[in-house]
Amino acid sequence: MRKTFIMAWRNIWRNKRRTLITVASIFFAVFFAVIMRSFQLGSYDHMIHQAIESFSGYIQIQNKDFLDDPTLDNTIPYDQNLLSKVNTVDNIKIAVPRVESFALASTGIQSKGVLVTGIDPEKEKLLSDPENRIVKYRFTPEIVAKILAKTNLPKKQLGLLKSNQNKSFSSLSRISLDLALDKKLENTLFPIINELASFNGNYLTSHDDGVLLSDRLSKYLKANVGDTIVLMGAGYHGTTAANVFPVRGIVQILSPELDNKLVYMTLENSQEFFSLENRITSLNINLDDIDDMLETHSKIKEAIQSDLVTVKTWEEFNPTMKQQIEGDSVGGVIFIGILYFIVLFGIIGTVLMMIAERKRELGVMVAIGMSKMKLTFVLIIEMLFLGFIGMITGLGASAPLIILGNRNPLKMTGEMAKMYEDMGFDPVMPLAWFDQYFFWQGAIIMIMVLIACYLPLRRVRKMKVISALRA
Repeated sequence: MRKTFIMAWRNIWRNKRRTLITVASIFFAVFFAVIMRSFQLGSYDHMIHQAIESFSGYIQIQNKDFLDDPTLDNTIPYDQNLLSKVNTVDNIKIAVPRVESFALASTGIQSKGVLVTGIDPEKEKLLSDPENRIVKYRFTPEIVAKILAKTNLPKKQLGLLKSNQNKSFSSLSRISLDLALDKKLENTLFPIINELASFNGNYLTSHDDGVLLSDRLSKYLKANVGDTIVLMGAGYHGTTAANVFPVRGIVQILSPELDNKLVYMTLENSQEFFSLENRITSLNINLDDIDDMLETHSKIKEAIQSDLVTVKTWEEFNPTMKQQIEGDSVGGVIFIGILYFIVLFGIIGTVLMMIAERKRELGVMVAIGMSKMKLTFVLIIEMLFLGFIGMITGLGASAPLIILGNRNPLKMTGEMAKMYEDMGFDPVMPLAWFDQYFFWQGAIIMIMVLIACYLPLRRVRKMKVISALRA
């Protein structure tokens, strides 16, 4: 057996050009397939993190009729008993109570329908974390003009600054990203931005009677920090909900849809406004391990055991995102499948060329006594060597890029960044960490090589020795 492997190894290096071409085709197929799939899965994880983990939670406890009829009449009691039952389940990272309902917001100049969200300010930091999204800087056209008058920016940064007019920022690091600033430009520009573009805003305290407005909503209502807005709506069991609230701060929400209509207030304030005494619309739950979501979902159901309350995963209360991810994933798999299909024909072509070039050699080996079965076995080992070399080098070359791309996601600026933000996501493209997808690429290549091995089996079995010796 050892001699057979040595013979196969020496045979593949007798024609180095052919071997390197075959190995290179397998290498690039594995490399690009792994990187493409990693980008795709990394984007999905990031999308789920932003839209689900950072706002709605992976699991929600609701009234059984709330999803189909999201009114305040379909709320659930919120007390320590419910929390204690939920907290007995493993894998619960945080359970955050919410009150969500619609109202009409007005500043006297403008009016708009809004989504009023009652939150526990401290617990909410571990879910959507609105405190970290408080607007601290705004680039109005007047402020941009003043910044340009005080600086002499390069052409690229000048164009990016002008394209970011009327935009709000929650940190200087975000400004640096969007304007593609290096350290030297940061040192020049940041003091000027702090002087001209600073925007005051505060987060809600536990018993605050004020509200936070989403950024686009505040611009539409022309309401700034310190102004007051009027909210009018329907409360629990048809009661009237109307009151005046001071604006404590402006929050930048990534989702354009939410950024156009979101109003945060404290849970206590929202319960009083909507006449909801110790009731909530949902208990939003984040998990320590997302892979155990379905198991945790079942355990929460068992812990609660109520006919009036239902437990739903994000796939149930946000089916649109699930369908988008599944559709895009299928498209990515089809593209990779086409790539592998092309490579498979490349491997088959190499096998045909190899057998045609070595026809006389193979005939001589059979003529001097080597059985056709053993000869076929040698050829199969040669093909497996080629596949293994291409697979290992492809996986090895992609591994450092995955590590780098996972820890330092690709950050986009300019128009590409705006496109991502318009869809409601941070303009970054992380690579997914090593998982089954990584090793499956290698397995698929080896399966393709085994499929290609059918040709030497068939050709050698049907080979006529006299014809082969005359080749």
